[in-house]
Amino acid sequence: MQKNFKTLLNIIKAFVLDVDGVLTDGNLLLLENGELGRRFNTKDGHALQAAVAAGFTVALVTSARAENLRTRFKALGVHEVYLDSRDKEEALKEFSTVYGIEPQHLLYMGDDLPDLPALRLAGIAACPADAAHEIKAACIYVSPFGGGQGCVRDVIEQALRVQGKWEK
Repeated sequence: MQKNFKTLLNIIKAFVLDVDGVLTDGNLLLLENGELGRRFNTKDGHALQAAVAAGFTVALVTSARAENLRTRFKALGVHEVYLDSRDKEEALKEFSTVYGIEPQHLLYMGDDLPDLPALRLAGIAACPADAAHEIKAACIYVSPFGGGQGCVRDVIEQALRVQGKWEK
């Protein structure tokens, strides 16, 4: 039986997101000091804050090691930032256990093959429009927006609207 995306949004309690390719367009800038730079969409940032304000738990799971990611997203209210995550399914299980949220109540958004096991575990598997083909095939929802182009805003806004929490 095909799952209905809008119906499942009613039971979502948490958002867990990949970073590169979801909150960014996947491109990295090599800065002169040797650091890597990323561009983020401010509408995605607003949606993350709205989700936290509405009582949702939010986490990021990334293979990146940059501590400035933790600093940036903690400032937006994100509860957990899992850096240097080589096994995103294990990170999702840990998050689920620590916060007492069953996987069926999680929305996970990823864009590439390392996200596949976590997508299969989550209650809602979502991805940006420019995700890898294998990821699109595994997801119940493919946003019309690409990574770093508002795909996070799209899924969060839809969930908050379905639950009557968007404009509060």
